Formats: sequence, structure tokens, C-alpha cells
Amino acid sequence: MELIKQLREMTGAGMVDCQKALKEANNDLEKAVDILRKKGIAKAAKRTDRDTKEGIIKIGLNADKTEGYILEVNSETDFVARNEKFQAFVDSVMEVVKSQKPASLEALLGLHLSVGTIQEDLDNLSGTIGEKLGIKRFGVVSGATVAAYSHLGGKIGVLVALDQPGKEELANELAMQITAANPKYLVPSEVDPAEMDREKDIYKEQLIKEGKPEAMVEKIVAGKMGKYYSEVCLVEQECIKDDKKKVKDTLGGANILKFVRYSL
Repeated sequence: MELIKQLREMTGAGMVDCQKALKEANNDLEKAVDILRKKGIAKAAKRTDRDTKEGIIKIGLNADKTEGYILEVNSETDFVARNEKFQAFVDSVMEVVKSQKPASLEALLGLHLSVGTIQEDLDNLSGTIGEKLGIKRFGVVSGATVAAYSHLGGKIGVLVALDQPGKEELANELAMQITAANPKYLVPSEVDPAEMDREKDIYKEQLIKEGKPEAMVEKIVAGKMGKYYSEVCLVEQECIKDDKKKVKDTLGGANILKFVRYSL
């Protein structure tokens, strides 16, 4: 097991491939590395410094649209992101997310897939394809109504959950809103206080430099913060379908429980 661990660290190859290579090399580490390199499995180890900025964001829903799933798997190039093996791997991992709903990324990577764990299968695929690959993140969202929306062929993925059933049309519109307007928060109370203070300080400094009377500064800052909330908070944003309304005016009594937006 110690030799397998060393070989994995040296090459980035999966456990099964390391076991086979060590057996073939009679437990000679250097020979085992050469065997893996000849098979192309050790390529990934040389690529740890590369960026994985491409890939795909996969989304899915359960049958009754009360649970949504989102998964981001990265590659170095868009060419590989469109590769059939890569796409099939992403689909397989998504099925594991749906069925097992792991508690963390580490837990997901340790779950069994086709040959070994998801991490091992990912390492093997990385060696076969010849690019650094990585699973960046995943999420599971539940509610009375959940919508999922994919944009730009998997470059952006969105999930949104509502607290009332039968609200598919509203949920889909909200998913498109989130895709287009990219809110950071759901409501103003979620904004990080440090971020809020930083924004206020910036506005105050700007106004003082402009020569605004001190008595007016606080009032103007409050107005500017309102505009800030309308940009970063979903419910305060202008509705993309009707800019005379805010998102909160379109909910018809429903509440947004949660949203998730991934973007490459």
C-alpha cells in the first residue's frame, strides 16, 4: 500500500493503474513510473501547474421538480470539454450526486464510480486525455418547486428553489434572471457587513471629494446603498422581463428559498 501511495503521488495515476504497474514492474517504483508514462496515464502529474478554466456545468432535476443538482467539472481546453469521454464522465458523476447527495466535495471524490473512486476515475481519464481535469464543486437544492437553467452550452448553470408548489413558470423566469443579472445575494440582510461598510466608506469619500455638504452625505449614501442592493441582491434587482418592476414584485406571494449560480 505504501508503494501504491508513493506511485500515486509521483504520477497522479489512479490506484488500480498503480497496482497493475507495480505488479508488472515487480514492485520497482521507477519501472512502474515508466510503465504508466508509456501508457499515457502519468501525463496528468506533469500538468498540476496548469489552469483548468474550461469545462462544463451540468444541471439536473428530480422527476417531480422538488430537487435540483448542479456540478462543475473543469478541463484545460474547450476541445476536451466537448470530448465524448469527458461528457460521459460528467454524466456519471452527476448520477452519483443525484443518488447519493454527498455532504462535501471530498466525500463525492471518495465515492465509487466505474473502476475505482471518482477521484481515481478522474485521474485515469486525465491521463488518457492528456489534460489536467478537476471537479470544482457541486450543489443540491430542494424546495416545493425547483427550476434548473443552463446557458451558453454549459458555461453557466443555475438552480432556484421556491416555497410553493406548481410555480414552474415563475421559477424558470427567476433562473433566467439569475443567469443574466448574476446576483450575489438573495436579500439585503445577507450582504456581508464588511462589504457594506466598505461600499459606504467609498461612497462617503467620493461625496466629500465632490464637495457635498456633510449634512447631505448620509442621505446620499443611503440612496447609493439602495442602488447597490438593486445590483447585488436578487429580490431588489430590476426584472429583466419588465424593468418597471423589481423581482420581489413578481413573486405573487411565493418566497425564494435559495439559488445557486455557477459560471466558468
